[in-house]
Amino acid sequence: MSPPSMAGSPAQEASAAGATSVFPAGRAEVIDDFDAIARRYDLLTRLNPGYTTHLAWSAQRLHLAPHARILDLCCGTGLSTRALLATYPDAARIVGLDASAGMISHAARAITPRGPRPQMRFVVGDATDPAAVLTGDDAPPFDGILMAYGIRNVPDPDRCLANLLPLLAPGAPICFHEYSVADSALARALWNTVSRTVITPLGVAFTRNLRMWRYLRESVERFDGVTAFEERLRRHGYVDVHTLPMNGWQRGIVHSFLARRPRA
Repeated sequence: MSPPSMAGSPAQEASAAGATSVFPAGRAEVIDDFDAIARRYDLLTRLNPGYTTHLAWSAQRLHLAPHARILDLCCGTGLSTRALLATYPDAARIVGLDASAGMISHAARAITPRGPRPQMRFVVGDATDPAAVLTGDDAPPFDGILMAYGIRNVPDPDRCLANLLPLLAPGAPICFHEYSVADSALARALWNTVSRTVITPLGVAFTRNLRMWRYLRESVERFDGVTAFEERLRRHGYVDVHTLPMNGWQRGIVHSFLARRPRA
C-alpha cells in the first residue's frame, strides 16, 4: 500500500487558503462550536471511559474485506479514522469527511504516515450530501461507511439516509455509531445524570462554551430510540438492520446501528 497522500489533501489545501466550514441549515452554531474546540476535543474524549474502544468496536463490526474503500463520515478530529486505520490497515482508501474545517485540519495534522498505509483524504463537506464533494479518486461506491456521532446532528436525517444508500456498493455495510436513549427510562436518567454532573462541567471548564454541551445533552434526548431508528433505516431501503451494544456506563446509551445496501 502507498502511504497517505496528506500533502495534497483538500483539508490541507483548504486550510492554507483559509478554508471555511460547511453550515447546513439550522446547524451553523453547532459547526462554529466544533471549529472552536477542535484542538481540545481529543483531550476531552480521553476523559470518557470507553470512547476510543467503542469507536474501534463499531469499526470492527463493519467486517470489511481487505482492500476496502471506506468513508469515515463526520470524522471530526480523526478519532474514528484512527479506529478504521487500526482495524483495516490494508484498506485501499479511507476518506474522512466533516463539516467543520477546524476538526478536519486537526485530523489532517494529527494522522501522519507510519509505514505502509491506505491512501487517505480529508474533505470538508456536508454529511447530508457527501456526493457533492466526493469526486475523482474519492468518488463512491464505498465498501463500508462509518458515521460516528453524526446522524443525530444533521438537520434532515431522512435526506441524509437517502443520500448515503447509493454511496455504498451493493451489499456493503454501514455503521451509525450513535447515542440513543429514548427507548429506556434508565438510559435517559443515566445519560442526563452523567451529562449534567460530569460531561457539561468538564466541557465548560475546557472550552468556556455552555451552549455546545447543553446542545449535546438535549440532542441525545431528542434523537430516535433504537426501534425508531432501525425502522427509519428500513424505510429508506437498508437491509440486515440490527443494533449492537457497548459496555460500561454507555451500555444502553451508545450503540452500533448496522445495516447494508441490498445486493440486488
